Amino acid sequence: MDDSEQRDLFAPGEPAASADERPASQAGARPPAVQPLAARMRPRSLAEMVGQEHILRPGSLLPRLVASNRFGSLIFYGPPGSGKTSLAEAIARETKSRFVRINAVMSNVAELRDVLAGARRRPEAATILFIDELHRFNKAQQDLLMPDVEEGSVRLIGATTHNPGFYVNAPLLSRSHLFRLDPLTPVQVVAMLKRALADAERGLGGRGCTAGEKVLLDLAGLCDGDLRRALNALEVIVLGLPEKAVITPAELEIFARERRIRYDADEDEHYDTISAFIKSCRGGDPDAALYWLAKMLAGGEDPRFIARRLVILASEDVGLADPQALPLAVAAHHAVDFIGLPEAELTLAHATLYIATAPKSNSANQALKAARAAIAGQPVQSVPVYLRDPGGQASKRMGHGQGYRYSHEYPEAISGQEYLERPLSLYAPRATGAEAAIAERLARWRKLKESLQRPARSQSG
Repeated sequence: MDDSEQRDLFAPGEPAASADERPASQAGARPPAVQPLAARMRPRSLAEMVGQEHILRPGSLLPRLVASNRFGSLIFYGPPGSGKTSLAEAIARETKSRFVRINAVMSNVAELRDVLAGARRRPEAATILFIDELHRFNKAQQDLLMPDVEEGSVRLIGATTHNPGFYVNAPLLSRSHLFRLDPLTPVQVVAMLKRALADAERGLGGRGCTAGEKVLLDLAGLCDGDLRRALNALEVIVLGLPEKAVITPAELEIFARERRIRYDADEDEHYDTISAFIKSCRGGDPDAALYWLAKMLAGGEDPRFIARRLVILASEDVGLADPQALPLAVAAHHAVDFIGLPEAELTLAHATLYIATAPKSNSANQALKAARAAIAGQPVQSVPVYLRDPGGQASKRMGHGQGYRYSHEYPEAISGQEYLERPLSLYAPRATGAEAAIAERLARWRKLKESLQRPARSQSG
C-alpha cells in the first residue's frame, strides 16, 4: 500500500509505526527494511530537523509552543520535501501525543468522522490529527473539523504546498498558527545525505558507500531543495552499487537526464513564476525574463498562455513608449499558434527580449484608470450637440452636427474645438522612448488650440 493511502497511528513514546486501519485487525507496522530511505531517516525530534532555522531556532514561537505543549492547530505551508510531515511527527513524539495521519486526496467525510469520533472517545490521550495535502479538502470537509478543533478533541496539523490563504477556509485559518517552510539549501540537503550514508541503523551505513562533497552537492542541486527526493535518489544509487563503492559523477548522469523541475500548472508555482516573468519584463531585466521563460517551458506551461501575457505587457507596460511592441507581441502569439513547440520557443524568446528591453510607459493604463474614475465619480457627460451623428432627418432637425469644425481644414488638424462638455486631463505621456515625441506634439497642440480659442473667447466676452 502506498504512503498516500495509509493512516499512520502511534501512541505516546512509541516509534512511528504505520497502521492501515481498514480493517484494524489486519493492521501492522511496515517493516523498516521496506520503507524508503526518506521515511527511515525522518527526524525523531525538533533538534534533528534540517533547515527551517527561521521557525525552529531556540526561542522561536514553534519550539516554545511544543516545549510547553500548549499549542492548538498548526498549518505548515511549503514546497515538497521541505519537512512538513517530519516536523509534525517530531512534534507528536516530543509531546507524547497520539498521532493520526490521513491524506486529503484519499480521505472522505466518512473516514474523517470516524477519526474525529475515535479522538473524542479517548480524551485521556492527546490526539494530533495530521492532514497531508490539506488544500485538497473541500469546504464541507474543512468545516467538519471545526467543532473538534475548537473543543480540543484533536489538535490539527495541516500540511500544504499551496497558499493557505486561497485554499483553507477563513474560520479554520484564523484558529491556526501558520508556519511557512522554505526549500532546503543544497548545503542543508548534503548534511542529511552524509548522515544517511553514515547511519548504519536507519540509513545506508551498512553498505559502506562513500561520496565526495562535489557529488553530493550536485545531487542536492538536481533535487531542487526536495530532501525526500534527494534521499530516495541516493538510496537508488547506493543499492545499485557494490558495497564500499565510491559514488562518482557518472552515477548521477541518469538523474540529470531525467530531472523534472517543480512546476504545477494552474497552481502556486504557475502563478508565482508568471508573476516573476511579468515583473522581470516590466523591470527591464532580459536575463531574469529569459530564465523564468525557460522555467515555464521546461515545466510544460502552455506557450499560448505566455504569448497572451506578452501581448498584455506590450500595452500595459510598454505602450506608446514603443508602438512596435504590440504588433510584435501579437505576431508572436499568432506564430506560436501555427508553429508550435519546440520551434515557437524561439519566437517567445524573441518577443520576451523585445518587451524586456523596450522603453517602458504605463500611460495608457493610467489614462484608462483616470477615465474610469471620472465616469464613476462624476456626472456622466452628454455628447456635445456639434459632435453628435447628423444622420437621419430627425437628427438634422435637432441640430446634430451643426457647428462641428472639420479638423483637416486647420493646421496640424487642430481646430481649437472641445470634445468634452467639461474638459478633462486624463492622459499624461511619459518622456520615454517614442512617447517623448508624443508629449512634445501634445504640448504644441495645446498652444495651437489655445491660440485658436482666444479670439472666440474675446468675441464672446
